[in-house]
Amino acid sequence: MNALLFSIDTLRRSLQVLVVLLLFLSTSVLAQDIDLLLKGGHVLDPKNGINEPMDLGITGKTIVKVEKNIPASAAKKVLDIKGLYLTPGLVDMHVHVFHGADTDSYIANGLTSLPPDGFTFRSGVTTVVDAGSSGWRNFRQFKKQTIDRAQTRVLAFLNIVGTGMYGRYEEQDVMDMNPTMTANMIRRLYPDILVGIKSAHYWGDFTQVDIAVEAGKLAQVPVMVDFGEHQPPNSIESLFMEHLRPGDIFTHTFSYGPANRETIVDEQLKLKPFILQAQEKGIRFDVGHGGGAFSFRQAIPAIEQGFLPDVISSDLHKDSMNGGFKDMANLLSKFMNMGLSLEEVIERATWMPAQVINRKDLGNLDVGSEADIAVFRLVEGNFGFQDIRRTKIDGDKRLETELTLRAGRIVWDLNGMSAPYWESELSNR
Repeated sequence: MNALLFSIDTLRRSLQVLVVLLLFLSTSVLAQDIDLLLKGGHVLDPKNGINEPMDLGITGKTIVKVEKNIPASAAKKVLDIKGLYLTPGLVDMHVHVFHGADTDSYIANGLTSLPPDGFTFRSGVTTVVDAGSSGWRNFRQFKKQTIDRAQTRVLAFLNIVGTGMYGRYEEQDVMDMNPTMTANMIRRLYPDILVGIKSAHYWGDFTQVDIAVEAGKLAQVPVMVDFGEHQPPNSIESLFMEHLRPGDIFTHTFSYGPANRETIVDEQLKLKPFILQAQEKGIRFDVGHGGGAFSFRQAIPAIEQGFLPDVISSDLHKDSMNGGFKDMANLLSKFMNMGLSLEEVIERATWMPAQVINRKDLGNLDVGSEADIAVFRLVEGNFGFQDIRRTKIDGDKRLETELTLRAGRIVWDLNGMSAPYWESELSNR
């Protein structure tokens, strides 16, 4: 009898040990529910008001945790990014990426536009918005040959001119400015890609702007206006207060070419008072640096007098990438050295453009959102920054893009922090 009781007791204890072991093993397996853990970085997420060290966990394509002190044991792979800044992937709201081989064209399917993936991830950009390279007549070609093939998320403003930015001559064709066809393409065909309408390069009065706004009303999207090339210049006060709606966008905000475009800062370096009034009305001011549209003599006095742009964007194309612009990390650094904080520049390249284009699923680190992420190193030293007029300022800080993730996948790794050392291959022999 005693032997039987001993056997039962031994079996009970063995079962208890087995249950504990199984629980431990199942807990260990379940604990590794994070594919990639970015640990120890300083998180900047303006939408959610986060500006402190935190960890971020990714499973598949999705952000699953943004918390302090997530255990390394919870992840299959851990990257130590202590000392670096982790932000949402940048949203560059003004680019030209309808790249093609039509040598008669300027930007639409032309050589001036650039293939997006070559110029985005290396500067922390995961989403771009093409600023009117195509119109309703050629958007489907743009979608097929660029948007559908890019790893970068490509959205677009549809040009009010049906042929888009084929050339300055074609952009004057009022008969090709069709608000109904433009709005139908946005609302009925591609509402997930087309986020607004572009008016640009018109030599006349407000006709093109007014037609674009009519289309914007039909499609219920904002209008972006490039308001140069008028001789004499048209009134931007009239543009802001009489023609545009709250939510519409003025691009090339800091351009200086007073013979063709009214400036926001006068020749005495005074910010015109209606600029702040227009911003209060809801007009959105976009940088759109480009190869000819950013001048320190506009930007520095405006910032010193309390005016900050709503969106920092590149106007990326062949003629801007090697000039004063260089890339988005350099552009954000430029604004930091003009007085904006790191948090202010990140907000203007993530959450603010996402709101302007009504894509609030972008530009943030919400749990459940797609894992588009940039990791930056803030370097101190002696640097120089140029504008398009080949003038410069000195600076003491610069952002360098260490890591970019698009939909949870590492697409840029400057120093190989995610890679094993080469000797690891030897162990596989």
